[in-house]
Amino acid sequence: MASTYLSKTFSSAGNRKTWTWSGWIKRNNISDNMKIFNGITGSAFGVLGFESSNILKFENYTGASMTTNLSSNALFRDTSGWYHIVVTFDTTQATDTDRVKIWVNGNLISFSSTTYPSQNSDGEINNNIQHTIGSQATTYYFDGLMSHIHFIDGTAYDASYFGQFDANGVWKIKTSASVTYGNNGFFILKDGNSVTDQSGNNNNFTVSGGTLTNTEDNPSNVFATLNTLTLSASQLNIVYGNNKKSNTPTSNAWRSIVSTLGASTGKYYFEVRVDNREEIDLNNFVVGITDYEQSDDQTATNGKFFAFSRGYGYHAKNGDKLNNDSVTANGVAYGSSWTTNDIIGCAFDLDNGKIYFSKNGVWQNSGDPTSGATGTGSAFDIATGYTYFPVMAQYYGNEHYSFNFGNGVFGNGTVASAGTNASGNGIFEYDVPTGYTALSTKGLNL
Repeated sequence: MASTYLSKTFSSAGNRKTWTWSGWIKRNNISDNMKIFNGITGSAFGVLGFESSNILKFENYTGASMTTNLSSNALFRDTSGWYHIVVTFDTTQATDTDRVKIWVNGNLISFSSTTYPSQNSDGEINNNIQHTIGSQATTYYFDGLMSHIHFIDGTAYDASYFGQFDANGVWKIKTSASVTYGNNGFFILKDGNSVTDQSGNNNNFTVSGGTLTNTEDNPSNVFATLNTLTLSASQLNIVYGNNKKSNTPTSNAWRSIVSTLGASTGKYYFEVRVDNREEIDLNNFVVGITDYEQSDDQTATNGKFFAFSRGYGYHAKNGDKLNNDSVTANGVAYGSSWTTNDIIGCAFDLDNGKIYFSKNGVWQNSGDPTSGATGTGSAFDIATGYTYFPVMAQYYGNEHYSFNFGNGVFGNGTVASAGTNASGNGIFEYDVPTGYTALSTKGLNL
């Protein structure tokens, strides 16, 4: 949603003293000023969002006067999972600390700075002004994913109405909250990218800027993405849900970036599309898997994940398979080179210690990912007993690539024609080999 926002202006003001907002969000980038929910007219506004310091903040200004200002003690820097945020605003409470409460993943958070609203005062949210989701008017866009957005007019509900802890102490979503929405209440983004109100109030929102893209990633099934906390991420400009690399590295060095999820057992599949490829000097691109604990991405040598014994890659320029060569990067003759619009599939079998690559749906080197321990077409084996992460490495060059870890999206567009996937987990351009699945929290537990 980096330039996308939703908007609605209520036809009349609701209860400006008491309301609840609940939503699930997943951050793509950190250290930016990003607004989540906002009601604004001129200098009067109420707003919930992240500051560039990665604190969560709620403010209310009536005219030019600040009436509420709450900044979290905690920092929110996780780009791999979902946060569930619940805000209750209830100025009818006699105790000032009861007038605004914020829960994150079922836990009531504390604040480093506190200005609470006065008793029985009106805030700007739920007024008959423009309300936006994913921005503050047309600035401070939220960069990430959102799901199951509830707004309750006239009732202060705590987080337990929208989520619950499971037997392992993990906060889980309640997909159908038992709440009374009130006149201006709404429920959008329920099971996709629909802005049609599911509360029964017909308080539909409008996509007022950008494009609202549907994704399989959701609070109940978190998919792998490229990890923006990897040291090289700032060199590569990771965008579109942290699944697209769209920048030229600023120095002539290898840069690697791994996924947010890894696995030590099981069979997994992901895809990479070449969006743009320019041959400049020694530029190269390699995709594969790595045991990230064996190497890092701080130097040119270590940025070559395939230079280590537990790094396995498929080379775009030569079509070679690369592994354990820290000097020449000469690999094993394996398959075809690849270029703009090609889609590379990677199937890695951690149970039998095998890896396979496809180009536009054709498995290279006569590979058969379903061959099990035989490893038909596998140029070399994978060392078992380690945790592997999907990974990319690039040398200097203006090349753009989009990853699909099962979200069903390349960059900002969906796959052209989804292939089959017997696991029922994830959407890919080409058929997923039988026995393989997407690398996601559900896939890790199949």
